[in-house]
Amino acid sequence: MNPTTSPQTADGAAQRAPKIAIFPGSFDPFTVGHASIVERGLPMFDKIVIGVGINECKRPLYSPEDRVRAISEYYADEPRVSVVSYDDLTIDLARREGAQFILRGLRSVKDFEYERDIAHMNRLLAGVETVLLFTEPHYSSVSSSVVRELIAFGKDVSRFLPVKKEKQNQP
Repeated sequence: MNPTTSPQTADGAAQRAPKIAIFPGSFDPFTVGHASIVERGLPMFDKIVIGVGINECKRPLYSPEDRVRAISEYYADEPRVSVVSYDDLTIDLARREGAQFILRGLRSVKDFEYERDIAHMNRLLAGVETVLLFTEPHYSSVSSSVVRELIAFGKDVSRFLPVKKEKQNQP
């Protein structure tokens, strides 16, 4: 098939390619703010791939395998979300996953300036568009680094970590 054409249905109508977004981050740990971005992104995309970045320069609290496992368990009932680890460029992950978009959350003006520059570079290098969602105000002070520090000092961080909702029994 020509890569510029869309697949066709049985009646010859063109199908649109699925909209796939990469949501990259270290997610050490995955917070309620991260979960909020995924939940708000799901109506926009057919699939969201959460990319757990491995950065050898950082000293993570949790191993990449533990982070992937925890996030995968949280989204076990959501087939439109998958979780992978990666140790190369996010645009390389996007290519592997067939993603046309990168999903990011913004907490502050500082985040915006950083994300703007990265978004321009990703578009120039790979044609991947970045979709930025503003963090909900009540999550604006929640970050993985703050949660890690609280954990290091033995504080209860349960309100900053997503809790899987139990499935309701349907009648």
